[in-house]
Amino acid sequence: MAKSEKKHYRCDACGAQFAKWSGQCAECSAWNQLVESAARPAQHMRHAHYAGVSQSSGICNLADVQAASTQRLATGLTELDRVLGGGLVPGSVILIGGNPGIGKSTLLLQALAALAGHLSTLYVSGEESAQQISLRAQRLNLAREKLHLLTETCVEHILEQVQKSQPKVLVMDSIQTFFTDTLQSAPGSVAQVRESAARLVQYAKHTNTSVFLVGHVTKEGALAGPRVLEHMVDTVLYFEGEVGSQLRLVRAIKNRFGAVNELGVFAMTGEGLREISNPSALFLSPHEQPVPGSTVLVTREGTRPLLVEIQALVDQSAAGGSCRITLGSDQNRLSMLLAVLHKHGGIGMFDQDVFLNIVGGVRVSEPAADLAVLLAVLSSYRDVPLSRDLVIFGEVGLAGELRPVPNGQERLHEAARHGFRQAVIPKSNAPKEPIHGLQVDAVSRITEAISAVGIG
Repeated sequence: MAKSEKKHYRCDACGAQFAKWSGQCAECSAWNQLVESAARPAQHMRHAHYAGVSQSSGICNLADVQAASTQRLATGLTELDRVLGGGLVPGSVILIGGNPGIGKSTLLLQALAALAGHLSTLYVSGEESAQQISLRAQRLNLAREKLHLLTETCVEHILEQVQKSQPKVLVMDSIQTFFTDTLQSAPGSVAQVRESAARLVQYAKHTNTSVFLVGHVTKEGALAGPRVLEHMVDTVLYFEGEVGSQLRLVRAIKNRFGAVNELGVFAMTGEGLREISNPSALFLSPHEQPVPGSTVLVTREGTRPLLVEIQALVDQSAAGGSCRITLGSDQNRLSMLLAVLHKHGGIGMFDQDVFLNIVGGVRVSEPAADLAVLLAVLSSYRDVPLSRDLVIFGEVGLAGELRPVPNGQERLHEAARHGFRQAVIPKSNAPKEPIHGLQVDAVSRITEAISAVGIG
């Protein structure tokens, strides 16, 4: 560590700074929140551009600032471009996280191989050797002639090499393995992750270089490291997938240059990740005949409608106390819907175990799934199958009313495009003009919806 740079310890809870480490913060009394940071001299800080924010140029009128449109860079993967909002923005920093082995490195290596044909790129690996990455590129049948690779973990040494080659797209795999010489803590610590990311963000903003940061996740599925890491970057992507399934989902949680909650769908194959252009057909399970407890929901992920199958199983509770288990949905919302069904539909399931599953490993959090969930549960409880040509969406209120959902017209057209012939939707989402081949039952109460599907 340079003599001009001293260490100090900063509390992650309140931001107070101390010269020595202690187990408890003297300001806010929080335990184990003090982490090491680099205390730069005041003279150095006055001339530094931290995290890409330049020195103040004075107050200006926003109307006088020319907002020029930015030319996006296509990554060669349409689904990844969709999640990013149309492609890479020069100078943007993208943080992508996911479980180990889910395919983060594979996805970025495929994207770099597509970009390397017309742009200078660099893949920096702190976890794997050059031989391992070369074997992966060979297995994926990628052109390796224009792929540039650097195996290094020191941020200062990496930036020296990057400034010489000046790539337009940079991949850092992964941020938890890199460290800076200004701190003495081990790589992967909160201080090292924050300081390393700050220097990479600073470089990206000054040179208009697009930077991908690969991040680890915790056991709970959240990105590991300090929470400030997600605030520093422009885009946060989560790579999701069920164990043993080929399906891979890339979801945008934060995006300064596009819509959030956008979804990209891939399938993991022996030759890498393959894009799924029509995910609705993938999520729908083929049944030879109608089965109780199965409904089709028209949900919306980002800017496109998506058809998913909801399966419910209602069984007599043997232990005396009923349980509610959900996969891909909110368990508390299921309990609320069962209460509404009892209050306004006269159907109670106090002695029944209710299991709910969203097929394909998709997570559905929007209220538009309420009506589909409720009718799937009731179908299983009555042991009466619903029509295979039926789609459902709508929010259920606590008074038993059906509330409208956004983009109802697009959902109906997506259902008609996949051959569905009947739709049960809220009355406020009724189309102004008939949709060819689709019978729309617009209802205002859950009792009317139950009668419309014939399971009353």
